[in-house]
Amino acid sequence: MPGRSTRSLRVWGLVHKWTSLICTLFMLLLCVTGLPLIFHEQIDALLHSEVNPAEVPAGTPAANLDVVLANALAKVPGQVPHFLIWDRDDPSALLVSVGPSIDANPVDNRIVRMDTHTGAFLDAPDVTGRFTYIMLRLHTDMFAGLPGKLFLGLMGILFCVAIVSGIVVYAPSMRKLEFGAYRRQRPRVVRWLDIHNLAGILLVMWTLVVGFTGVINTWADLVVKFWQADQLAEMTAQYRDRKPPEQPSSLQAAVETARRAVPGMTPSFVAFPGSLFSSKSHYAVFLHGDTPLTSRLLRPALIDAETGQLTDSRDMPWYVSALLISQPLHFGDYGGMPLKILWALLDVLTIMVLVTGIYLWLRRRRSGLSVDRAIAGGSAATSPLLSR
Repeated sequence: MPGRSTRSLRVWGLVHKWTSLICTLFMLLLCVTGLPLIFHEQIDALLHSEVNPAEVPAGTPAANLDVVLANALAKVPGQVPHFLIWDRDDPSALLVSVGPSIDANPVDNRIVRMDTHTGAFLDAPDVTGRFTYIMLRLHTDMFAGLPGKLFLGLMGILFCVAIVSGIVVYAPSMRKLEFGAYRRQRPRVVRWLDIHNLAGILLVMWTLVVGFTGVINTWADLVVKFWQADQLAEMTAQYRDRKPPEQPSSLQAAVETARRAVPGMTPSFVAFPGSLFSSKSHYAVFLHGDTPLTSRLLRPALIDAETGQLTDSRDMPWYVSALLISQPLHFGDYGGMPLKILWALLDVLTIMVLVTGIYLWLRRRRSGLSVDRAIAGGSAATSPLLSR
């Protein structure tokens, strides 16, 4: 029925308009800050010098992890280890994350870089003043912690709703024009609207993927807390009343035990007893696979820090796996530099869509014209910020 169809289209148009209006400025912030984060390794290498690990012959064995840990802690007296991390970008370096106490917020931890093969101290840079760190905090929580993450997650949901509603209203509004039409003889507002609509419809799939994975990433803290209360609590239930070990067993032995328990997987990081990802009395060794997909998925192996024995190991639940997959997909970290370049180009086009949408809405506000009157003689093409 034509009347019902018109009313439905008008409702979708209102949904598209208001979700776009609410989220656009925040999406613009995320796109602008996300662009340098795609190339954060290259930017850090350009702007900041670091001590390179020693050059060693191929096949040189890695240093004993207990020696590495002792050497790291000797450089930061008064600090306790939270995590030992194998650097994904530089296999010759190990990262030791330390804080003033085991229950301190790991977000504020200091990172100590160590040589994988010699066990020697490399450096302990303060990254909090770096350009990429500032961009990351703006992009993830606007320096507002969990409330900031959840707020940006809400904006991401509105962004996804705006995209879906834009798809619904796009086809009827463009039925009098050819796909990709650019009316260069028409007024500026019409030309900007054509650019906005074409770029928006071409970017639909990418913006949905990045928007949806971004929303999942904002829930990271809640996902970790739920995993702690759910699976980790179940894995360590019988050790709940044990005190932290005064003299933990060998870190090197714990990692070797985890390797034997989960053959074919490689250690990604170790969470020390009492830290965020472990119990008070376990080393939690997290291992990953060797394919592009499984290298992003983790499997924990819990090692009793008193006896050095394996107590449990199981796959992560689906909700943690979804988070682990979404994080690199959001920044284009799956396909090396070619995918990063593609992600950057698509990000720039998305910025163009957002900027043209703001321009069109401001233009309409200044002129006081409706969409139909502003684009007289053509189709009432629907803009994310022009829809009535």
